[in-house]
Amino acid sequence: MHLGLIGGIGVAATVVYYQRLTAAVGGPFDLTIEHADVQALIVNNLADRREEQAEIYARHIDRLAEAGCDAVAITSLGGHFCFEETVKRSALPLISAVAPLDDFFVSEGIKTVGLLGTRVVMNTRLYGQLTQTKAVALDGRIDEIGQSYQDMAVAGICTPEQRQLFLGAG
Repeated sequence: MHLGLIGGIGVAATVVYYQRLTAAVGGPFDLTIEHADVQALIVNNLADRREEQAEIYARHIDRLAEAGCDAVAITSLGGHFCFEETVKRSALPLISAVAPLDDFFVSEGIKTVGLLGTRVVMNTRLYGQLTQTKAVALDGRIDEIGQSYQDMAVAGICTPEQRQLFLGAG
């Protein structure tokens, strides 16, 4: 299988996907990464412009299809806010990062998970895409934690202050 990744949303997350995929496969495989604009994603995510972001993803997916990819993954949970809208436009099968998490939680007997992420991820409890697991967030601190998480994701590094914030929250 030739896998396509919509990356760059943030770059550090793309690198983690790439590293874990290569470790899991343990040998050569076909992979193509299409670089997307994290700033466009942030603007569309915060404004809940799902259709607009799905259209952007569709253009990236078209290029991945032209490169010979068989399936595509979005390398950011924040980028999953328009997953269903993207599925409808996608020229290739779209692999969810949320569904396997939900299945893993069930297999481990985990009924409730706490979320640390962007404001939208926490406010929507991961876009309501966890269907078997209850998601909770620190509602009184969503703006503070969400902004710090977004800043970390865009920069690709976690400052000592952000680390303390996340550890204290989670």
